[in-house]
Amino acid sequence: MAFISSGYNPDKPMENRISDIGPQKYDLFYPPIIAKNKGKWLYHEIIKPGVLVHVAESGDEVYTVRVGGARLMSVTHIREICEIADKHCGGHLRFTTRNNIEFMVDDKARLNPFNKNLKAARFRGGIYKFPIGGTGACITNIIHTQGWIHRHT
Repeated sequence: MAFISSGYNPDKPMENRISDIGPQKYDLFYPPIIAKNKGKWLYHEIIKPGVLVHVAESGDEVYTVRVGGARLMSVTHIREICEIADKHCGGHLRFTTRNNIEFMVDDKARLNPFNKNLKAARFRGGIYKFPIGGTGACITNIIHTQGWIHRHT
């Protein structure tokens, strides 16, 4: 009677049953400003390559900073991305279909310090960890099948 000791009731088999163990609905994870203005955006502009401003009917603005990402990332690199999102973006970020990372900042005053922080992060060889770009007249990530890994991503 192992099931009974775990709380299973054979007289009521559906009681306390977990019916959906998949991911939670995506809109539960929206940044507050996105959730507030969903479907109410008037326009967006590219301020400079990699930086966009989205303006809502309410007058709210959100600044999106797109940085280059890699198809395969180490856990350490992902943790660093999450630390940046926690520090500057309320813990919110988004991955694009081309594996770029989009950070959303809702205050224009925080935009320049945020960009400086991104530009200061470099690998040991001096290459930017988070190159800003991928919008407007600039290069974005090129995505192709990578042999053994393509089935997993």
